[in-house]
Amino acid sequence: MKKIQWPLLACAVAAAICIGAIGIAISERSILGILACIAALFVVMGFGFKTKKKMREKGLL
Repeated sequence: MKKIQWPLLACAVAAAICIGAIGIAISERSILGILACIAALFVVMGFGFKTKKKMREKGLL
């Protein structure tokens, strides 16, 4: 069994929370909330991919 990559797990959980928050914002009919959650999702996913690339280059993956 491989070792858990905690930074990547944290990014995945944060992205899942952002996706859930988009659903909540849609149910509340909040355009501002929807846009904010989509922006947060892009930031979190970008940070996750960037972190994964750095870890791959260092040979940690």
